[in-house]
Amino acid sequence: MSFTVVIPARYASTRLPGKPLLDIAGKPMLQHVYERALQSEASAVYIATDDERIYKAAQSFTSNVCMTCDQHQSGTDRIQEVAAQLSLAKDEVVVNVQGDEPLIPPSAINQVAKSLVDHPDAGIASLYELINTQDEFTNPNIVKVVTDNAGFALYFSRASIPFLRDANESIKPPFGKRHIGIYAYRVATLNDYVNWQQAPLEISERLEQLRAMSHGVRIHMQEAKEQMPAGVDTAEDLEAVRKFLSA
Repeated sequence: MSFTVVIPARYASTRLPGKPLLDIAGKPMLQHVYERALQSEASAVYIATDDERIYKAAQSFTSNVCMTCDQHQSGTDRIQEVAAQLSLAKDEVVVNVQGDEPLIPPSAINQVAKSLVDHPDAGIASLYELINTQDEFTNPNIVKVVTDNAGFALYFSRASIPFLRDANESIKPPFGKRHIGIYAYRVATLNDYVNWQQAPLEISERLEQLRAMSHGVRIHMQEAKEQMPAGVDTAEDLEAVRKFLSA
């Protein structure tokens, strides 16, 4: 199995400006993510950024840094630009690892890449976890996915799907599937994606994978084999990761 990891990293963040460069146990967060990705079976790991500060910081620990356009609408567009810079073939697999997940298990990176390799009729692969609390199920910040019997996504939503029409106290968890934001793409799918306009469903839900689905791209989903630690979105998240890695 051969695949490339690309880690998109932007400086702007509403809650944590400069997030990829924030210090965690003596290293910038981005370096932790990069080192985790190196522990996977990837043939190469690259960082993609549109910010000179991140570019210079990343060069202190790797030469695999790509400067990209600062007008991209999504991380998927940035991933495609890197694939083009590297002249990756259309049938090659690229895994998008978010730059704010310093605890991401390397096994999850391998799993999502293998899922795509094993399903040639899919253009994208991703992972999910089961939702075991009502609060998570109704939280619009948690993206839900429903799948068919073969594991292909039918729809992603911030709404509670599947809707429990006859919900009552006797219903037991799991309530649904929580989408985990790690993706494997075929380069051909990336090349098509950047030529499509944003889809109405994508704009409504603010979920970029719905652009691909609106154009008939199949997304294969698997339950994550290893528990996925939370990424860093808030100052509280940052302190929790600092304490964990310092220990």
